[in-house]
Amino acid sequence: MKQSSFKDKYPVWSLTLEKHEVKQQSVEELLSYFKDKIEAHPIATYIATFDHYSHTQKIGGNIAPEIKAMQNLIFCFGPEIPNTKVAAVRPRSIGICELESQFVIEFMEAPSEKAHETMVMWTSALKQEN
Repeated sequence: MKQSSFKDKYPVWSLTLEKHEVKQQSVEELLSYFKDKIEAHPIATYIATFDHYSHTQKIGGNIAPEIKAMQNLIFCFGPEIPNTKVAAVRPRSIGICELESQFVIEFMEAPSEKAHETMVMWTSALKQEN
């Protein structure tokens, strides 16, 4: 996994996978993989799937030509609400992008180290489960 900074302030973690490196061969199969992980987790809760590509296409937005599909899986780990600021960093989202011969999985670093480690583990395991 690679860490970068989006717009010089948002910590983003990314994993680029060649399609031949994983058994999942579509964005939908990757969404299903992550949804299964979320549903099996003792705290995480699945919320929704957002088709970012279709939304952007529908409103006439700009989409980079190499992007073939993009969806976000929205979920929450939230075991506590210690203050009002929590609402700004929840829920979590994992973005799945399809390119011609690759999938790119990306998410913003979670404020909870345990939640972040779980998302890294789920994502990194994609290569190992092939």
